[in-house]
Amino acid sequence: MKILDILSIDSIVPELKGRTKKQVLDELIEAVRQNKPQVDRDKLMKVLLERERLGSTGIGDGIAIPHGKLKDIDELVLSFGRSTEGIDFESMDGKPVHLFFLLVAPETCSGIHLRALARIARLLKNSTVRKRLGKVDNREDIFSIIQQEDEDF
Repeated sequence: MKILDILSIDSIVPELKGRTKKQVLDELIEAVRQNKPQVDRDKLMKVLLERERLGSTGIGDGIAIPHGKLKDIDELVLSFGRSTEGIDFESMDGKPVHLFFLLVAPETCSGIHLRALARIARLLKNSTVRKRLGKVDNREDIFSIIQQEDEDF
């Protein structure tokens, strides 16, 4: 599975406006709903906040991969957002987060959900990719970078 199998260009937010964890999650949920309008905003927010209470999905190096499962969807859904300024997401390294992937999986799905998380983490662990994503300013360029890097895996 490739990242672009589950991420559409419409689900990319080139510059997040939110300044808090909840505001950023809300923007990322809206980006998911661009292609999956049936996703219940409140249910997804509840799932994501419950997951964050277990431990931040801010994995360090300016990266967060908030994720959760919903029974109302039948396939993996992904959105991406970027914050040039950075957001305090209670990241493991204590640093602001700049790059976010929000992954939503069907409740009955676990294996593919974990593979998607691993693929996203591997993509963003590459400092060159993070720098490239930080320098562009529109969703088309962000999509193109992810597409190029996705092909190399």
